[in-house]
Amino acid sequence: MFLTRVKYEKGLISDASEFPFNIPLFEQLDTVAFDKRVTLFVGENGTGKSTLLEGIAAAIGSITVGVEDVLHDPSLDHAKKVAPYLKLSWRVKTKKGFFLRAEDFLSFSKKMKMLRAEMQRNLEQVEEEYKDRSDFARNQARSPYLKSIAEMDSRYGVDLDARSHGESFLKLFQSRLIPNGLYLLDEPETPLSPMKQLGFLSLIKEMTEHNCQFIIATHSPILMAYPDAAIYSFDESPPAGVSYNELEHVNLTRDFLNSPERFIRHL
Repeated sequence: MFLTRVKYEKGLISDASEFPFNIPLFEQLDTVAFDKRVTLFVGENGTGKSTLLEGIAAAIGSITVGVEDVLHDPSLDHAKKVAPYLKLSWRVKTKKGFFLRAEDFLSFSKKMKMLRAEMQRNLEQVEEEYKDRSDFARNQARSPYLKSIAEMDSRYGVDLDARSHGESFLKLFQSRLIPNGLYLLDEPETPLSPMKQLGFLSLIKEMTEHNCQFIIATHSPILMAYPDAAIYSFDESPPAGVSYNELEHVNLTRDFLNSPERFIRHL
């Protein structure tokens, strides 16, 4: 375990009427404890689970997939407002890990595609500029670009866009997860089919065995079923620990699958 507790010091806030401090979560929030390798934030849209996760990422100074770090992402300005009022307690502080929202993956894959295309253009330019030079000189000029392309292909595959969205997403995780890391993930199930979500659970389990910690905001009953995860329901104020079978997401999904016609006829 790395992060063990987050305490919200609301008494220090000068203007509690300002967003995001005015959402119900921050009116009641005190402390969230982390005593499991995997902690899940669940609840309806607007309950603040993603906002708190983003605030924790900002307080940590996490790197993100797609930009350098949380502090350089203008879409997380609200999280940066919350961060100074979150007191983090650590058992052991780690600099490994990252923060990821599902939408950041699209930006990252586009960035990688553009970077690879740029290096390919540089290679073509070298071929043109060195066509009358020796093989040795030409190979020396080509070497940095070939090495970079090979490293990208080895880590992420030849083309992230060549796979399905879900396959690319899992490939990214497999390439970026390292032991002893703290990973904050916001709705990672978004690009994943149910089968791919099971594969994602397997990947999380493998990494917890390599001393990783995960804090995940999710709407997925499949991810919520992770064995021995701590589950906080943000439908409660303040967020309360609940069991899997108490979750409204789970019970509604179960009822729908058992008898979809009961729900469909009311549309």
